[in-house]
Amino acid sequence: MKVLHLDKNHPLLIEQLTNAGYKNEEDYTSSKSDIEQIISEYDGIVIRSRFKCDATFINAAANLKFIARVGAGLESIDIPYAASKKITLISAPEGNCNAVGEHTLGMLLSLFNKLNKADLEVRKGLWHREANRGIELDGKTVGIIGYGNMGKAFSKKLKGFDCKVICYDIKKQVGDKNATQVSLKTFQKEVDVVSLHIPWTPLTNRMVNSDFINQFSKAFWLLNTARGKSVVTSDLVSALKKGKLLGAGLDVLEFEKSSFESLFSNKIPASLSDLLSMENVILSPHIAGWTLESKEKLAQVIADKIVREFQ
Repeated sequence: MKVLHLDKNHPLLIEQLTNAGYKNEEDYTSSKSDIEQIISEYDGIVIRSRFKCDATFINAAANLKFIARVGAGLESIDIPYAASKKITLISAPEGNCNAVGEHTLGMLLSLFNKLNKADLEVRKGLWHREANRGIELDGKTVGIIGYGNMGKAFSKKLKGFDCKVICYDIKKQVGDKNATQVSLKTFQKEVDVVSLHIPWTPLTNRMVNSDFINQFSKAFWLLNTARGKSVVTSDLVSALKKGKLLGAGLDVLEFEKSSFESLFSNKIPASLSDLLSMENVILSPHIAGWTLESKEKLAQVIADKIVREFQ
């Protein structure tokens, strides 16, 4: 089989596919339209998020048997259309879930202990101890929305903190020893912390808005290491200003490009500007699953799945 790699990944991916008898070619710079001119020559493609695999792209790929995305989500692919063409879709949520779990926990602890704020102040020669008094995770209720690979990895990291962990998911009976599954009503009544681990779908698009936030009984902390478009930034900022949200740890933002590779190429929206100025907000550039270890794990999972499916 002939495979075209459209994004750079850990070298073991190409090495192992080559050893398994696949012919691998690489193109990391051509435009989507240029790739569409040659894609019919390939049996499979490996991509991260460089561009969308839409109906036009899939129609050009007359001989395509699989699309492998080195990542967790498949939202950059027209899934129903690919299925109609009998193209197998492969992803690797197992590959970076540990990294996401650790990153989410790091954000939570940094928020609770005001580490980013305190660090900046000390660097400026300020020694504000009382103003940086933190709170403890012990005794808090952490709620996880979306209890798949990522949500489960985060709940596992919370063991040992003596906090209560609950989860909400549209799927039934996904709770386990690390998190008790509850109804959305119970979830919104009990939580002190909300962590999003959901894919971006029509159901989750702009899900966290003012109406959603106002249904919670208590002011809470929000963590989002999933997809930026699930949170309405203007509503988030409003809730932070009103005290409905106590703080936020955001690895993803509503205004990211669909490739996830940039944010600041256009004029910054007013809501994002407000967010950037808030001391109770921690931001990172979509790197929750972006560790040295996960880069290798992701490549290994994809290689294993391709070889297993198309031996």
